[in-house]
Amino acid sequence: MTSTASSTDTRQEQPPQDQQPSWQRRLRRFGYTARPGGDVRDRLVPPYTKPSGRLWTALGVPPSLGDRITRWSGWGGPLLVTLLAGVLRFWDLGSPRKVIFDETYYAKDAWALVHRGFEVDWDKAADKLILSSGGDVSIPIEAAYVVHPPVGKYVIGLGELMFGFDPFGWRFMTAMLGTLSVLMLCRIGRRLFRSTFLGCLAGALMAVDGLHFVMSRTALLDGVLMFFVLAAFGCLVVDRDRAREKLAAALPVGTDGRTLPDAHIAETARLGLRPWRLAAGLMMGLAFATKWNGLYIMAAFCVMAVLWDVGSRRTAGARGPVRAVVRRDLGWAFLSTVPVALATYLISWIGWFRSPDDGSGGYYREWAVTDGKDSTWSWLFPDWWRSFWHYENQVYEFHVGLSSPHPYESNPWSWIVVGRPVSFFYESPAPGTDGCPADVAEKCAREVLALGTPLLWWVGCFALLYVLWRWFFRRDWRAGAIACGIAAGYLPWFFYQERTIFYFYSVVFLPFLCLAVAMLLGALIGPPRAGETRRVAGATAAGVLTLLIAWNFIYFWPIYTGQAIPIDGWRARMWLDTWV
Repeated sequence: MTSTASSTDTRQEQPPQDQQPSWQRRLRRFGYTARPGGDVRDRLVPPYTKPSGRLWTALGVPPSLGDRITRWSGWGGPLLVTLLAGVLRFWDLGSPRKVIFDETYYAKDAWALVHRGFEVDWDKAADKLILSSGGDVSIPIEAAYVVHPPVGKYVIGLGELMFGFDPFGWRFMTAMLGTLSVLMLCRIGRRLFRSTFLGCLAGALMAVDGLHFVMSRTALLDGVLMFFVLAAFGCLVVDRDRAREKLAAALPVGTDGRTLPDAHIAETARLGLRPWRLAAGLMMGLAFATKWNGLYIMAAFCVMAVLWDVGSRRTAGARGPVRAVVRRDLGWAFLSTVPVALATYLISWIGWFRSPDDGSGGYYREWAVTDGKDSTWSWLFPDWWRSFWHYENQVYEFHVGLSSPHPYESNPWSWIVVGRPVSFFYESPAPGTDGCPADVAEKCAREVLALGTPLLWWVGCFALLYVLWRWFFRRDWRAGAIACGIAAGYLPWFFYQERTIFYFYSVVFLPFLCLAVAMLLGALIGPPRAGETRRVAGATAAGVLTLLIAWNFIYFWPIYTGQAIPIDGWRARMWLDTWV
């Protein structure tokens, strides 16, 4: 044992103001507070909050029943929110019975992948034939050039195998993953905030977000990417808790029962196998194998996880936490994430690798034995690898050079304020047809608009500022984690402002925006130690704001689901000129 009770007590107490570093003293005017004292175990693994006994008394619930409700609410609350999200997303999922927006690519690519192992070149009239024949069409032979990895299309294809090659079939898995992402967000939020209520609030906000709703009901890749990114984040959060529990268990306990910091243990403790970090590597690999921007997110999450390790060892008492992490954690952190993710990416191409290289296989599969046979590296690498590398290089050049104008493209600066949503489907049925009332004076409008619930996103702008303030001035790791998730999914697009990009790409960081809003609403409600008047006023304000967001989703419901409404009703919902 290298530490003493006196040195431990000194570390646990907050230093006097005149002994604090100068940067801390300067930041105090902005609200900075130093780390609180107390039991180190509580700082490493904070306990979950429980409802006050006053709540059960006010509701007339016996304490024993209240305790039972609290125990079950950890899963019961998230499951109820998920049930709501599932009902919304699976309701009339096959409508509109059309091939909408980029479903014309991914639905057919998915069908070819699950049957051939690679994408094929479909005829331009294939969409109409698929819908009219119930999916009973032959798959073309000639390979097609595609620019996205296969995992997202395999996911879509799984739904097609189960339910058929029709709109319900190719939307089933995106609806399923959209629903499960709400469950994950509830549980992740609960673990982050140590509050079942705030976790369920974050999930409920995402359940009533229009962009998440539309992407869950459309066979596109970005909803699948969002699911794997959120899953990777959740795995890392669980890994953080598990590692800190092991570290806390290794620390000494004082005579008063408090866990004490210990520099030697904090710097030398080995945390053993970390399966949740391996799972995070797998999820990041699946994200990268869905769309390439998952690579930026993987890099950000890996840095975040290492910084969490530094913070854990510092809290446990390490005098050189960075050095300790480099020695004890960094190598295993790398091996359990990056190689796992890259291996997952390569395995996802197994169908392409197994296809013939005689010209009848995947696109560019024969490149190494034809155009690339005289390559400088032909003697060193196998043909399948050289063909694959050439394909990936061509895809990269396509992505960075894509600048074809599109009526719904948007600059990422406008995403956070919902400046330019994307119309996935639009029709103008005449009165008395396709659900349009017969007594309307003009034609109706049927639209599926990828539009985030406006009030949620606009509140999210303030919530983002709040979490940045809380991370920088309060050193709140939860705010930093949320900011990292938003930055990883959002900021990389600013490097490609000349590229053709769309607002619905932002669905990837939407879960973290919902966490930010939940954190802001939690601050509005106030801490448990606040007075009753403060808590009631805060809860009322937060409740009204949440209900307004839910009402906003209901108001836009017709243009999320493609229902026929009078053209005046459609115009009333076009709040900004850029939405048209």
